[in-house]
Amino acid sequence: MKRRDFVRLGLSAGVSTSMAAGAAAVAPPAGAAGNHGAASSSILDAGVQEQQAQMAAGKLSSRSLVQQYLARIAAVDKAGPRINAVIELNPEAVAIAEQLDRERKAGKLRGPLHGIPVLIKDNIATFDAMCTTAGSLALAGVRASKDAFVAQKLREAGAVIIGKTNLSEWANMRSTHSVSGWSGRGGQTRNPYALDRNTSGSSSGSAAAMAAGLATLAIGTETDGSIVSPASTCGIVGIKPTLGLVSRSGIIPIAHSQDTAGPMTRSVADAALLLGAIAGSDPRDAATGDAQGKAADFAAALRLDGLKGKRIGVARNFFGSSPAIDAVIENELAILKAQGAILVDVQVPNVDKYGDSELDVLLAEFRPDLEAYLRDYAPHAPVKTMADVIAFNEKNAGRELQFFGQEHLVAAQKKPGLIDAAYREALANNHRYSREEGIDKILKDEKLDALVAPTGGTAWLTDYINGDHYGGSFSSPAAVAGYPHVTVPAGYVQGLPVGISFVGTAWTEASLIGMAYAYEQASLRRRPPVFPATVNLKA
Repeated sequence: MKRRDFVRLGLSAGVSTSMAAGAAAVAPPAGAAGNHGAASSSILDAGVQEQQAQMAAGKLSSRSLVQQYLARIAAVDKAGPRINAVIELNPEAVAIAEQLDRERKAGKLRGPLHGIPVLIKDNIATFDAMCTTAGSLALAGVRASKDAFVAQKLREAGAVIIGKTNLSEWANMRSTHSVSGWSGRGGQTRNPYALDRNTSGSSSGSAAAMAAGLATLAIGTETDGSIVSPASTCGIVGIKPTLGLVSRSGIIPIAHSQDTAGPMTRSVADAALLLGAIAGSDPRDAATGDAQGKAADFAAALRLDGLKGKRIGVARNFFGSSPAIDAVIENELAILKAQGAILVDVQVPNVDKYGDSELDVLLAEFRPDLEAYLRDYAPHAPVKTMADVIAFNEKNAGRELQFFGQEHLVAAQKKPGLIDAAYREALANNHRYSREEGIDKILKDEKLDALVAPTGGTAWLTDYINGDHYGGSFSSPAAVAGYPHVTVPAGYVQGLPVGISFVGTAWTEASLIGMAYAYEQASLRRRPPVFPATVNLKA
């Protein structure tokens, strides 16, 4: 399996909905506007700092903010353009907001996210009235036995979890021929920039929800591309952190060697605040031991001079998939230079050395990791094993297998597990060629602070016959290495968003955030969607 083909795992899942054929657009929510520094005309499209300022001044309450977002979800997600990004609402959200308002009134603030509404992907366990299903009907109605560490951190920070977002089912580790953004439980999520086009995935709902302004913040998860690709395709900011900066405990897994949660927001500033809230060591996740002291105040990195003097490698072997996208990114490279960056054309080495072995590792880890989650967080679920999930899908094929199969589940079931010598060899191969002979090598050889490239292709037409249609992707090097990756809106091709990526070595989130913020503030490329039925190719 080639590397480019593997990106399907980070980008896929689909169900048919009737889509209008014309180019007519639906009116955006009142005041919809991108917020990258200037005041927003609607508080719902504002960032964390502006919303906090309004609450501090007594002009806004968390209760009111939550209620307004719930109203927008009803108007935009469940009616109107019907984005279908939210799979379930938290019935306790308003009550939680009211409690946080009382705490604010009493002078107790939990942090910068106090009272701020957030949506989280439906593979992150919450110990509340909501289910945690990874989009699968096999887990419909199943409530987690405890919070994921990420959910716990959000609550401690004072965020209001208002609901869960749809996703590519099983984080798109179900089929070799899936359609992104579809799950048996949630149906199809649609792209706010063209309703007949795909959101990419697997964090489809989180990306679409942010684009459409359905909450202030969102959390996604990634194994390879599942944060950065939908973020790019839906015109928002996404951060895939260093493996171990954010705990995986309580997140329905694919593979512990690459899985991580991360922020998906409308601005770099909001992403930095959200990352600071969810990062940190967790005794239930050994990989986070190295996060001690690494969970910095990422908001301190938000500097307008974040690009000045930075030596950045332009990863030319990740250009060439689309002349139109290349033209957009070439224009943005001029902005990086104008902000003081030193650009060097480079080729990231050995990116063809871990395509097949990456998939081998993910398949080997999937079954044991999933079964461990089910034992620990869903002990009362009707499915206990991978074999149970496969059997459930076969029994309910009319609902679960109507558009594509479960080839990855079947392949994972056949893998011998984590003691297999072939698995250990594949994992060592992946780390060698993505880390010391990949990203780290080019950074060291060329004395670079980061790499940049187009994040990926534009949104494709959702297609239940032929499956997904991909452009290029820059997700795999950082994903396989477990290194940080930040994507920022860079412009548009025929009205469809394009992202630019900043990638570095382990634990360089703060530096990447500084570069991404300086670029974002100098470019201000993001503009809100207007929910057209399709792309106007004559525009």
